[in-house]
Amino acid sequence: MTIDLLLRWTHFIAGIIWVGHNYSSVIQRPSWRPLLRSDLSDDQSPRFQALLNREHGIFRWASVIAWSAGILMLWRRGWLPGALSLHAGLAPIGIGMYLGTLMMANVWLVLWPHQQKVLGLKPATLDERLRCARITHLSSRTNTMLSIPLLLFMAASAHGGIAAG
Repeated sequence: MTIDLLLRWTHFIAGIIWVGHNYSSVIQRPSWRPLLRSDLSDDQSPRFQALLNREHGIFRWASVIAWSAGILMLWRRGWLPGALSLHAGLAPIGIGMYLGTLMMANVWLVLWPHQQKVLGLKPATLDERLRCARITHLSSRTNTMLSIPLLLFMAASAHGGIAAG
């Protein structure tokens, strides 16, 4: 019982950090202004420093922790096979699990590799850094939009919604 409670709270808190980062990004920057050459050519420019300060490694790792805790909860309850196969009442949580998996893959396989180039952590030409800035923005917004149905399916599974049976 204690492990289940710990997993639930770990999943919940890490999820807030992960998804909250996306929502705060939308609130703080509702309209995206493309980076200019001058923003990326001078590592001391105010715009580049603001970009660097927004890069929080915590949210990337929160995605891994939230996802892992969710999978462990399903496994411990014996629900993982039913969630994976979208079986009956486990279909909503299974859809949420697939959305969360897609979102985590987006963070690690799309957003982060491009963000590393924008921040100058990986070598890239100035033109490539500018292109990567746009991809990073779109990747982040995609996760924000995917989090809406993710939260819907998580709530539906916990409260006997959509496909309970």
